[in-house]
Amino acid sequence: MEYIFQLYADESRWAKLSAEESERTHGAYMAYATALREAGIFVGGDRLEPTSTATTVRVTADGKTTVLDGPYADTKEQLGGFFIVDVPDLDAAIAWAARCPAASHGTVEVRPIGEVPATV
Repeated sequence: MEYIFQLYADESRWAKLSAEESERTHGAYMAYATALREAGIFVGGDRLEPTSTATTVRVTADGKTTVLDGPYADTKEQLGGFFIVDVPDLDAAIAWAARCPAASHGTVEVRPIGEVPATV
């Protein structure tokens, strides 16, 4: 079953890291991605640009489209990236999520990915 690990952290934290801390953190994420690949469970993943680059789109009940610069929600932690894995069950997904570097400085939300029917 496929699961998405949504990685949340305070994005302002990254700008405060020293070059050494930044390199060490980047290395930890690369090692984690390598471990997922070597385990044969990596489906995909990437980091996201800062929330300041976000655009939020909403269509109201009357069909009017509203476009807002930036994220819709004002939160203490922002979605900064994701991994998609294919593991047997939720217990395996949780075990892998606990190994993710984001779990030590933010939050990893684990959510199963539902199948989209080929035809409706």
